[in-house]
Amino acid sequence: MAKALEFTPRVKTPEEKLGESVHDSAPALDESLRLLRELHEHGVLDVLIKLVRGGEGLSASAIHLLGGRSGTAILRSGVEIVKMLDGLDHRELRALGHGLQLGVSQGAQHVAQGKGVGLGDLVGLLRDRDVQLALGAIFGLLKGLGRGLREARGEDTETGNQSEVDRGAR
Repeated sequence: MAKALEFTPRVKTPEEKLGESVHDSAPALDESLRLLRELHEHGVLDVLIKLVRGGEGLSASAIHLLGGRSGTAILRSGVEIVKMLDGLDHRELRALGHGLQLGVSQGAQHVAQGKGVGLGDLVGLLRDRDVQLALGAIFGLLKGLGRGLREARGEDTETGNQSEVDRGAR
């Protein structure tokens, strides 16, 4: 009787496994390398590496990536917008956002229906409580915007007729 052969297949080395994997993934690797080259050529990899390492030199790299002076202006504007948003009360912003959402929806309905407003309609709308409240919000926004613009120009916070306007509001 024949004796059974004992056969133990040879275990592939890590290099052989890697070679097979590279062969099987050649198209994906080719595309990945092209993407990696593009990211490197445009400086994106440098920024990502600095971000992962904790941001050392990240601002300068980001400015360079954004294109020099225009990038600096974009970053400065972004910082100013973030500062402004930080100063807003989230409850007030939510209330105004909700009102704006309803206003846009109602305005779109009027446009879709072809509704206009005549002079007589306008006088009637001025008696509507919702319109009065919205006008108050708009005029409050304009007043605050004007005060902020005057402060930015270094003007006094009160103008000649300001006390009369404030007295009338009491």
